[in-house]
Amino acid sequence: MLVCSQFSRGKIFALSLLISVLLLTACSSPQPESLSATDKTLRLLYWQAPTILNPHLATGIKDFEGSRITYEPLASYDKDGKLIPFLAAEIPTVENGGIAKDGKSVTWKLKQGVKWSDGKSFTAADVVFTYEFFSNPATASTTNAELLKSVEAIDEYTVKINFKGVNPAWSEAFVGENGMVLPRHVFEKYNGTKAREAPANLIPVGTGPYKVVEFKPGDIVVYEPNPFFREADKLFFERIELKGGGDATSAARAVLQTQDVDYGWNIQVEAPILKQLQAAGKGKIVTSFGGNVERILLNYTDPNKETPDKERSSVKFPHPFFRDKRVRQALSYVVDRDTIAKRLYGTTGKATANILVAPDIYQSPNNTYQFNLKKAADLLDEAGWKDSNGNGIRDKNGTEMNVVFQTSVNPLRQKTQEIIKQALTSIGVGVELKNIDASIFFSSDPANPDTVSHFYADMEMFTSGNTNPDPGTYMKRWTCDEIAQKSNSWSGLNYPRYCNPEYDALWKQSTTELNPDKRQQLFIQMNDLLIADVVMIPIVVRPDVSAVSNRLVGVDLTPWDAETWNIKDWGRE
Repeated sequence: MLVCSQFSRGKIFALSLLISVLLLTACSSPQPESLSATDKTLRLLYWQAPTILNPHLATGIKDFEGSRITYEPLASYDKDGKLIPFLAAEIPTVENGGIAKDGKSVTWKLKQGVKWSDGKSFTAADVVFTYEFFSNPATASTTNAELLKSVEAIDEYTVKINFKGVNPAWSEAFVGENGMVLPRHVFEKYNGTKAREAPANLIPVGTGPYKVVEFKPGDIVVYEPNPFFREADKLFFERIELKGGGDATSAARAVLQTQDVDYGWNIQVEAPILKQLQAAGKGKIVTSFGGNVERILLNYTDPNKETPDKERSSVKFPHPFFRDKRVRQALSYVVDRDTIAKRLYGTTGKATANILVAPDIYQSPNNTYQFNLKKAADLLDEAGWKDSNGNGIRDKNGTEMNVVFQTSVNPLRQKTQEIIKQALTSIGVGVELKNIDASIFFSSDPANPDTVSHFYADMEMFTSGNTNPDPGTYMKRWTCDEIAQKSNSWSGLNYPRYCNPEYDALWKQSTTELNPDKRQQLFIQMNDLLIADVVMIPIVVRPDVSAVSNRLVGVDLTPWDAETWNIKDWGRE
């Protein structure tokens, strides 16, 4: 009573009304519910969009990324170099009888109950067929089958991979992004010359967590959960949109500033700009250092001559001046690696003189790099290339030293081109810069003359590296058999068209050497030979760099697989 007497009736009524409103508000406030459709949609921005979703016909990293969301290998390596089973029930060892003691075969036990996204059962027959598909010469696959003799189904859920001889790299086959398994019942009619006509190259049927429901090559891929995925109940997202277009800077901004997307792939952005974008505090940069090296390839063939059947850059016509080792050496002195690494890449790039940089045990201690324009000019003089007509361009026997230097459209690469062009021009080399849209440059289209594999230029620049801790497959790409040419629909990975029997012999020896120390030295010798012959000019070791929204969790990059390798574990915070 005493308390009430201190309030007027009006105040008591107002207080009662306020309490009622607060109670009503509390009762009517939204209770925790499931996230909205927007929150359940994962938006990935790949400024280099996939053009094909068959990993065994792909040449660009972007195609493996898109494929990996729906396809799976038997196993893959995590960032610590540990093998993680996907379609395999267990990892083969000598102890469990999986790895043959003679080193000539490996037996994998497969998970049972796995289904393809169309509901059909996955069995050993699919693994056998995948081998038949990518080993068929008529398929013109980009997957290496050199060391495989056969793949056989021991029973419905056991597969044995037989090698042509002793093979220390047993874990390369069907492991990682190059080991994705295709469904036999979908591709059987398209094995061979009809491989590129398969509808499933665009709408794949996989065993992975998500299935493709829409694909516009070079534009967008839309995924939905695979209802037959063995862990379907654990998938967070109801829709994934992998959008292409734009450039690396806009991709970084879309994640780190505007939050229009959740994930931006391959953020090749100048270090100062990247630092500024991160200051917004809405996302972070994740990196994964592996074997990727930004390099300049030198064409060993003449891109300006043509065979009777219209093939350019043919092995029949050596390059007019790159055939001289002194000229190639001169170009190596022209590349200012330190400036490029520090000014453009910052902490996301390390200058290097090697082409094989990971794992660390394979990195050669025998090579160094030097930026020295005088040495470069002296070598060109020694080779007989001098400016005889006073036009500022060196020439010899009526041939001007003009080069076409091509790469994909990307701010970092265009600035790298400009730095190198300035240096080349200063020593009398004419330079034409050519920039090609990434969707074309990294396309596997055999009819497009502007792809990396056609290499209808004198110099070209991009990043590549080993996608497996064992570098055997990676180092094979510079063997004579791997030369990209019309006869193999430009599916070979030896784009410079380098052919050296000494190198081939070293690589062949590495395929049967079981002593790890001796094998390590063979790879170092291969690297050193490529550097000594100046087949290419390594610039920087470049990690996988991606932008991730603060609201996205579960991203765990590994340098040995696609960035989407564990997308089943991604979700919202």
